[in-house]
Amino acid sequence: MFLRMISRHDGARAKGQRGLISVLWWIAMGLALGWASGPAVAAPKAELQPYWDRSDAANPAAIDHSPWQGLLDGYLDTRHPSGVHRFAYAAVRSADRAVLRAYLATLQALDPRRYPRPEQEAYWLNLYNALTVDLVLAHYPVKSIREIGGGWLVRGPWDDAIAKVAGRALSLNDIEHGVLRPIWRDPRIHYAVNCASIGCPNLAGRAYTRENLAGLLEEGARDYVNHPRGAAWQDGRLRASSIYDWYQEDFGGTEAGVVGHLLRYARSEPALRLRGYAGPIDYDYDWSLNEP
Repeated sequence: MFLRMISRHDGARAKGQRGLISVLWWIAMGLALGWASGPAVAAPKAELQPYWDRSDAANPAAIDHSPWQGLLDGYLDTRHPSGVHRFAYAAVRSADRAVLRAYLATLQALDPRRYPRPEQEAYWLNLYNALTVDLVLAHYPVKSIREIGGGWLVRGPWDDAIAKVAGRALSLNDIEHGVLRPIWRDPRIHYAVNCASIGCPNLAGRAYTRENLAGLLEEGARDYVNHPRGAAWQDGRLRASSIYDWYQEDFGGTEAGVVGHLLRYARSEPALRLRGYAGPIDYDYDWSLNEP
């Protein structure tokens, strides 16, 4: 009897283990096949990295972003009929790739904490976007940025340390969620950082500077909200970008807050139909590479 009880117990435990392994296998397969719609299983929270929370408002110096502007002028199509800015990764010449690498080296040699806040914000946005383009170029051809970096359960390069600024190794997530979001607390940040994807807000055609920052942030928000990948209608239901789901806390914390944010920038007829809409919201995102 005792032996039979042990046998039954071991059998039940083995069956439970097999069941757990099966569940984990299906989760892993789902992630591998793209069931997870975000850059990770759960979107990162905005958590300040205190090291970067310092600035010098009296410093009049400006950071030179003209090399980045030259690359945007040469390879970014801001007039594509789809309304999505397309970067011609396949056309980038080796000389221009060297320009990009030199620009990134120059930015990383600076200490952004020695600059005033507007100069800092432009610095971090340009660094993020230039690093992203450089990542894609380093692994091109790829169909999606999610094919780059990451691990077994997390797809994409966002947690990989790819830069070193002021002695600190940084990932793209460090820049976005440890610096930009918590310091500026501005939802328009999401329209300014580009993830090299069709579903993402457009890569700006102008390098960010302290002078044009406010205008470009407004332009990015307005363009995205009034484009179908930002907000559209399907069978009478609102279908919005998954950005508003992943980072709902930045857009009012509720779906009503998301609708309110969208209405702030609504200009097109589909976006204006949001007036009085109480939900629900369906979310979608296209991770295809933003190339021609």
